Amino acid sequence: MARGNPEERRWERLMRPYELMYLVQPTADEERLGAVSERLQQSIATLGGKVDKVVPTVRRRLAYEIGHHRDGQYGVIEYSLPADQAREFERTIKLTEEILRHLVVRRDQA
Repeated sequence: MARGNPEERRWERLMRPYELMYLVQPTADEERLGAVSERLQQSIATLGGKVDKVVPTVRRRLAYEIGHHRDGQYGVIEYSLPADQAREFERTIKLTEEILRHLVVRRDQA
């Protein structure tokens, strides 16, 4: 038998786990990288989600040129978000100018 407040259990079923990988321009300094990560985390919290894990950005060579850049800085954020807010968070990512590319995938709930 499940324990806890039924309203909380219902809310957790509505939350879905996601993973965001984003690519930032190689010219971005540590302060700007921190600001991008913080803005994304704040947006997740504002939309009613929670951040599970943040992987620091890593500079990598790209397989092909993106926006006239051969290098980029990757960041990964694992988070949970209500299913109906996922599209709004995608829009927020697209409006962030420093992000060259991004990929959001739904994680397994295991």
